[in-house]
Amino acid sequence: MKNKNYKNQSFEENIKSLEEIVEELESGNIDLEKSVELYERGVELKNLCEEKLKRVETQIKKIKIENKKFLKENF
Repeated sequence: MKNKNYKNQSFEENIKSLEEIVEELESGNIDLEKSVELYERGVELKNLCEEKLKRVETQIKKIKIENKKFLKENF
């Protein structure tokens, strides 16, 4: 697996990359150095995915708040 710029990938692409890393680590067919490298990439992907989820959650909360204000104004 080559090193990628995960920040430019979509959430779904990052999840797929993370799943591939987990599968490779679980296979047991890689040496220690490669395992550490994959683990570091996995941590990077996990953090990126968490950040994206938090941004989406914030956007949804904002939409809900705006929607409640809009509904109140209509009454």
